Amino acid sequence: MTEGAPGHFPQQVGIDAYGNGGFRFAEMSHRGSLLCLPGGMLGWSVTTAAEITLESLAPVLDSAGDIDVLMIGLGHDIAGLAPEIRAALRAQGIIVEAITTGSAVRTYNVLLAEHRAVAAALIAVDKVR
Repeated sequence: MTEGAPGHFPQQVGIDAYGNGGFRFAEMSHRGSLLCLPGGMLGWSVTTAAEITLESLAPVLDSAGDIDVLMIGLGHDIAGLAPEIRAALRAQGIIVEAITTGSAVRTYNVLLAEHRAVAAALIAVDKVR
């Protein structure tokens, strides 16, 4: 996955590290935010919680049949998700947890290791806290 490109890694894997504006996984580095879906890892154009919309989460909704839990990493701050987003995810049978990116990465990795049907939408952060 290259800097600035949307990118796609064809399988879902754990996150090895985050910070410095991106993520490390599968011995690769990705700059920018990231969607971790059952079909693979995708670059995500969202940079702030305010940019999370049903449109930006369309790849998640397209994979809804394969997802039970969605971890949303909101950067360093926790912000509320719009009620229509929560309702749309709930209607698809997806439990959503919107927390800091670090907490979302850790929980995503645990659930993935347990072979749970998990996905993550992670806003990149510069500094690890």
